[in-house]
Amino acid sequence: MEDSRQEQLRDWVCQTLQNPELELRPVAGDASFRRYFRVHGTDPTRIAMDAPPEHEPLEPFLTANSHLRKAGVHAPEVQAENHADGFLLLEDLGDEQYLSHLNEESADSLYGDALDALLRIQTLPRGPLPPYDAKQLRLELDRFTDWYLGRHLGWELSPEDRLMIETAWQLLVNRALEQPCVVVHRDYHSRNLMVTEPNPGILDHQDAMWGPVTYDLVSLLRDCYIAWSDDRIRGWVEQYRQRAQQQGILDENVDSELFMEWFDWMGTQRHLKAVGIFARLCHRDGKSYFMLDVPRVLGYVRHACSRYPSLQPLAELVARLPEP
Repeated sequence: MEDSRQEQLRDWVCQTLQNPELELRPVAGDASFRRYFRVHGTDPTRIAMDAPPEHEPLEPFLTANSHLRKAGVHAPEVQAENHADGFLLLEDLGDEQYLSHLNEESADSLYGDALDALLRIQTLPRGPLPPYDAKQLRLELDRFTDWYLGRHLGWELSPEDRLMIETAWQLLVNRALEQPCVVVHRDYHSRNLMVTEPNPGILDHQDAMWGPVTYDLVSLLRDCYIAWSDDRIRGWVEQYRQRAQQQGILDENVDSELFMEWFDWMGTQRHLKAVGIFARLCHRDGKSYFMLDVPRVLGYVRHACSRYPSLQPLAELVARLPEP
């Protein structure tokens, strides 16, 4: 079936570009059913996206892409659409992920560009985006319980642990909902940001919502795939906070301490969600390589929770888990 879809995609691309000699070569995809192919034989190259309609409808991608481009950020231009078959022809933003370029010397410059783009995104109105509400936040937390604790570790939670987790989940959701709301990309990290001109190129934005202001900042700075020192992260967070206040995204009464708490608590929700998703990708989709990043992500959870007395029981539970 996959080969037949690829051939169907190639036929559509050749017809769209009026060139029967084009070649499609697979490129790295994301954690979904979508597949991407670089179209060779054109100048410039393009990206063909295969999104099976029963799994990955095109509308969320197109809606989010159009909305982000209104902010003047470098989301890919959509050059052709085939809704019936689930195909898109996109601008090619290249192969140079932030992850492969980030180092001690380049980080300030690359993150500076990423923060510039993030602030532009966050000045957008809500538009057509769905709410990142309590139901969605809780659903994501439950993936950690269901897929990592249950499916991956086979843990039988005691009644005391279940009560503690229920309390912690409610605290995390409440803290997220007290934050100002902005456009949230929801996967704004080093594998979805490309080194381009203008920089950065922004990919994998189809799950964008209207939600907590610190979510994308956590995704960027406490990245599941690369770690930085606390001092460096705090410096970037404070740089963002001051600029967000200047642009009216944050109220002037949001001081450094409160904003760092929002950042830590939002990070805890995001990282628990990420571990659950990594376990689901491993066991449901056969993508076991995502589990390699679990130790880093659980380390973020333990570190953040240990700072706050009300999250200390959650930190202790995570510390009791078997080593990944």
